[in-house]
Amino acid sequence: MQVLLSQADRALGRLDGSIQTLPHPDLFVYMYVRKEAVLSSQIEGTQSSLQDVLAAEAQILAPDRQQDVDEVVNYVRAMKHGLQRLPDLPVSVRLIREIHAELLQGVRGSHLTPGEVRTSQNWIGPGGCSLNEATFVPPPPQEVLEHLSKLESFLHSDTPLPLLIRIGLAHVQFETIHPFLDGNGRVGRLLITFLFCEQEILLKPVLYLSYYFKKHRQEYYEQLQSVRDHGTWEIWLTFFLKGVIEVSRQATETARRILQLREDHRQTITEQFGRVAGNGHRVLEHLYQHPIVSVNEVQELIGTTYQAANELVSKFVDNHILAETTGQSRNRKFMYRSFISLFHDELAEDDS
Repeated sequence: MQVLLSQADRALGRLDGSIQTLPHPDLFVYMYVRKEAVLSSQIEGTQSSLQDVLAAEAQILAPDRQQDVDEVVNYVRAMKHGLQRLPDLPVSVRLIREIHAELLQGVRGSHLTPGEVRTSQNWIGPGGCSLNEATFVPPPPQEVLEHLSKLESFLHSDTPLPLLIRIGLAHVQFETIHPFLDGNGRVGRLLITFLFCEQEILLKPVLYLSYYFKKHRQEYYEQLQSVRDHGTWEIWLTFFLKGVIEVSRQATETARRILQLREDHRQTITEQFGRVAGNGHRVLEHLYQHPIVSVNEVQELIGTTYQAANELVSKFVDNHILAETTGQSRNRKFMYRSFISLFHDELAEDDS
C-alpha cells in the first residue's frame, strides 16, 4: 500500500506539473472535464459520446443525437458549479446537495427530488428487483443525514491518514450511504474531483478517474460491494490507487500531446497564414475551449467582416486544422478534430 501510495503521489505531481506548464492552463481543462463527464455518465448507462456533448454545446442539432446528452451536459455544469463554490464552501453536505440539484435539473430523474436527501428507502440490484432481492440496501432514510454528517466530519478531521487514502475511503462511504433517489454514482465520482481540488492535490480538475472505473466497471461495483459485505478496505484502496496511477500517467501524456499539437499548429499558422497570422493565433487559442466553431463566432472573436472571417476559416480548413462537420452550405460548423481526437481516441479504444 505504501508503494502504491508513493507511486500515486508522484504520478499526480507529474500531472499537476504538466498542466501548469501549458500556456493558459484553464483553456485545456475544458476537454478533461468533458471527458470525465462522458465516462462517469456512461457508467450509469448513457450512450452519449464526447462528440455528442461538444456538438450539443455548439448547438448542432444532429438528427441522430443521443437523447441522454443533456445528462452529460448537466454533469459538466454540476462540476463547474462545485469548483466555483469551493473557495467559499468546503466539500460538505450542502455542496453535495447543490451539485445534485444541478446534475438532475431537467433530465431523467428530475422528478426524484433533485438536491434533496431521500426520505424513502432505496436499494441496489438488477433492474426491476424488489427490496428482498436487492444486492445492497443502504441505510434507512431517517439515518441518512446523520451518516452524511459523520462523513463530512471525517473529511475535515485532523486524521493522520494520507489524503489519497481519505478520498478513497470517502468515495465508498458516500456510495454506501446512497443519500439520493438517483444520481448517487455520478455525485460520488464528482466528490473525488472536488476533494482532489479542495486539498490542492491537483490545482485543476484534470484527472478523469471514471476512465478507469468504466474500463473495470464490473470490478468497480464488486469492490464497492465487497467493502460493505466483508470490510475489504485494503483491496478497494489498492484498486483505487492503481486507478489514480494509471489515469494520472495517461492524462499527463495527453497534456504532452496537446502541447505538441499546439506548437505544430502555431508554426503552420505563422508560416502559411501571412498577414492574418495574428488573428489565426487568436482563433487557435479559442479552439482549445470551443473546439467546434462557426464563421460568425470567428467574426465576433476577431472583430472583422464576415468575409474576412470566412477567408480565415478557409485557411484553417486548407491547412487541415479545421474540418467542416455539417455538410451544409449555410450555418456551417467547423471542428478542431485533431484536438478532440486526443481525448476521443481513448474513449473509442475503451469501447472496442
